[in-house]
Amino acid sequence: MVALVAASDFNSRYFAKQLDAGVYAAVVAVDGGYAHLQAIDCIPDVSIGDFDSLGYVPEGDNVIVHPSHKDESDLELALDYVRSRGFESVDVYGALGGRLDHSMASVQTCAWFAEQGMRVRLVDVDCAVSILVGPGTLDLPLLDAGTVSVFSAVDESRGVSEGGMEYPLENAILTNRVIRGLSNELIGQPAHVSVEDGTLYVFHPID
Repeated sequence: MVALVAASDFNSRYFAKQLDAGVYAAVVAVDGGYAHLQAIDCIPDVSIGDFDSLGYVPEGDNVIVHPSHKDESDLELALDYVRSRGFESVDVYGALGGRLDHSMASVQTCAWFAEQGMRVRLVDVDCAVSILVGPGTLDLPLLDAGTVSVFSAVDESRGVSEGGMEYPLENAILTNRVIRGLSNELIGQPAHVSVEDGTLYVFHPID
């Protein structure tokens, strides 16, 4: 698994915990995310971006500089880079919070890469957003409490089920215009979300 660190709100505590546990085979700084990593004395394996957010181009041979006038976002370029290196699982930090349009662009970009076969999770300050592509199942952290919300990322997601939570859901259809999946609750039992066809945004606590 690889970690991408972008410029917005950074859950440095959770990142450091995962890094110390050896979860990440590589760490990639995405533009201004380089400053986040500098602040915790973490040297990225690669730095990617146009570096307009950072304000300068980092030194070193492991820096990939892109022009500021481009069609792709820095996050999209970073995800494309790690996919080309054979990584199939990605945690994305610093891609939520701040400007709402940037947050929406981040989750939509991650959904596209998930639909190409990557496992993608966006880590926020107090929760995560996992992209679940059908057919598939996401096992949730075993917690006594915590809110889980599920939304369709596409026009229609079919066969959506939620088990082990306060409000069971079985073989439902969710669209990107309904909020039936809002605010379910973990209750200390093994819980999961599954979908037969479609793509879901699953907002859940981090363990």
